[in-house]
This record gives sequence, C-alpha cells and structure tokens, in this order.
Amino acid sequence: MKIIDAHLHCSGREDSGGVLRALDEAGIERGVLLAPFLSPGHALGDAASLRRGNAHLARLVRGHEDRLTGFAVVDPRDDHAAQDLRHAIEDLGLRGVKMVPTGWYPFEERARGVYEVASSLRLPVLFHSGIFIDGRSGRFCRPVYFEALRDHPGARVALAHMGWPWTDEALAVALIDRIHQVPPERAQFRLDISFGPPPPYRRDVLARMLEVLGPGSLQFGSDCFLPCSGAHLRERRDWVQDLMDLLGLDDAAREHIWWGTAAAWLGLDASGRLPAGSGTEASGTAAGARSGAVSGAVSGAVSGAEGQVLRPAAATPPPAGDPESTGLAQRLRAGSPGWGWMPRCC
Repeated sequence: MKIIDAHLHCSGREDSGGVLRALDEAGIERGVLLAPFLSPGHALGDAASLRRGNAHLARLVRGHEDRLTGFAVVDPRDDHAAQDLRHAIEDLGLRGVKMVPTGWYPFEERARGVYEVASSLRLPVLFHSGIFIDGRSGRFCRPVYFEALRDHPGARVALAHMGWPWTDEALAVALIDRIHQVPPERAQFRLDISFGPPPPYRRDVLARMLEVLGPGSLQFGSDCFLPCSGAHLRERRDWVQDLMDLLGLDDAAREHIWWGTAAAWLGLDASGRLPAGSGTEASGTAAGARSGAVSGAVSGAVSGAEGQVLRPAAATPPPAGDPESTGLAQRLRAGSPGWGWMPRCC
C-alpha cells in the first residue's frame, strides 16, 4: 500500500538524495516538504529568511516532483506575504503553502490576501492547529478560527495535529462539509493526524475521528524534521500502523489515511502524479481522482470493526491474539521512550 507523508519539515541542511533515501528506507512513496522556518537562520518573523527557505525548497524538489512536493511558508504579518506566495508557486514551482498562526489569528483581515492567492490558485494549505509544545501560546490556533477559510473556497485546508487539545472542535470544523453531503475528497477541510495528542489520548481521539468523519477526512503526516534517517520516519509510521491494527481498520480505511485523503488534497491524478502543467489548476473534482477510487468506502470503512473502534479498555483478559492482549495497549495509553513528545510541533 502506497504512503504519502503529508508533513515533513525542512531545515535547510537536507539534500534531495538524503531525503529520497530516507523515504525509500521508510517505505514512503511521496513526501510533502515544508520550507524551513524553525531552524537556525530561518524564522516566521523574518520574511527574508522565509524567502530564502522557499528558494532552497524549490531547488530541493526540482526534478523529483514524482516523489517530493514542496510547500512554501509565508507569514501574513509581512505585507508582501501574498506576493511571496504567488512567486513561490508561479515562479519557483512549489505546490502549496504552510502557515503557522503565532502572533496573528487566522480570521484577521491581514491574512485575507494570502488566502485569496491560495484560493485563486486552488492550493493545498497546511495549518498548524492546536497547542504548541515548545511553550509558545496556542491561543491563535484554535480550530474554529480557521472557519474564516470558508470565504476562500478554492483553498484546500488541512489542520495539523487534529487541533489538540481542541480535537472535538477540529472534528466539528471538518464535519460541516459532510453535513452538507460534500464527499470527503472534495471537502475544504481535512485533518492531518501528525500527533498532537499525547500517547494516552491517541487511540480515543483517532477512534472518534474515524467514527464521525471517516478515514477520507484523515491523512498521515510524520511531522519529522529533515535531515533524518529512514528509521526515524518508519518509527512515526509504525505509531500509526499500531493504532490502525489496534482499531481493526480494514484496507479501504487504511488506504485513505496512508494515501487517498492526501492525494485528493494535493490534486494527484489517478497515477499518483501531479497533473501536467501547473499543479495549481486542479479543480475539486480532479483533485479527488485518486481518492475517488476509494471514496465509496468512507461511510463504512470501519464496518465490521466498529465494535473494535468503540471498544473500551477490556475489563477482563482479552482472548489470545487480540491486540489488547499484547503490551501495545499499555504502550498506546501510557507511552514509552519511543512514544514521547516530539521536540517541536508545527
């Protein structure tokens, strides 16, 4: 089963060969790379450094568009952010944008120019949502604030970390399209499950998202910082694999989370490639071409396993072979050295 890692941070120190080797070692088909903004020499408040980071990323992905998708980073506190985004897409060849509300709220007027560019170019947009684990205030990143993007329907939004700790709020924002019977591959909002919740919460949060939204609204992201080893990427992949096994997800549900949801978000065609020409031209219908192949499974993707999804912690010893009979359940709930907090989270 092919996998898209929809959340990979660049530092400015990686090279194309190293990134591709790490993806290969981890069994990941495509990586969505974010321009550097957290590494030394790059900062959200330094527009010139973001421009340098966007240029670095454009060089990194050039010639590897079959495997690497580059997202610019802009900050709307800079008056030239909208122009910088357009330049990154139309001139540098990047395919989407990452934004981190810190010091500004997503509903502020000054962000509208960036949203208008993203909407007109039909860009996938990745937002940090929820709390920061590096001590910055998360008050700017509550999921409900991103409803302002509904005024810019061409932008295809993913909220990272499921909005932790406001996961029900993130679910509610993503649910609106479903209430109005918009199929998930055409919905404006989906959730990146790169982990914000600490280990004891992860099973319950993911189960709730699956029960209410279905897997067509959820996509995998490792939130790893490059350069890193393939083993590090695989560890993050295995966290999700363990949860899928514990929840008893069927193949259709797994395909959405590993590939289909992000493929629709990125606008990949049925072969898993970006359409010829500009990657900014895909309509909502075309963007769902790959995911559409499995979209019929959304409402029932966990059927047959629903009891497992909703099952509380066993009160009596489970049968042999049940995931609850292993140490996995305790590891998911209580954590272990391999399940600790990530050093940074955006």
